[in-house]
Amino acid sequence: MKILTGNDLKSGAVVWWDGRNWSLHVEDACDVGEDAAMIAAREDAERRVVVPYAIEATVDADGRIRPAHIKDRIRALGPTVRTDLTLRPADPEAGTWVI
Repeated sequence: MKILTGNDLKSGAVVWWDGRNWSLHVEDACDVGEDAAMIAAREDAERRVVVPYAIEATVDADGRIRPAHIKDRIRALGPTVRTDLTLRPADPEAGTWVI
């Protein structure tokens, strides 16, 4: 499975392509498959996202999308040592799936 990620041009936040727009939450990402380069080029031309690119992802046992590489897992969740700084600080599983 391939998903698109990049950084929001205005805020710098990590964002994920959900099929229609960009989301702050990796769980909203959709499989772009063979269309990754086309979507990334179109979105780059729109200047809403800085350098969108495709990454490998998997679906966990609970059906949640997770980036396959540790770098992108950290980008998706946030700091691994300060879960209070993540997008969902109250999530009891915030730091468990990164590593």
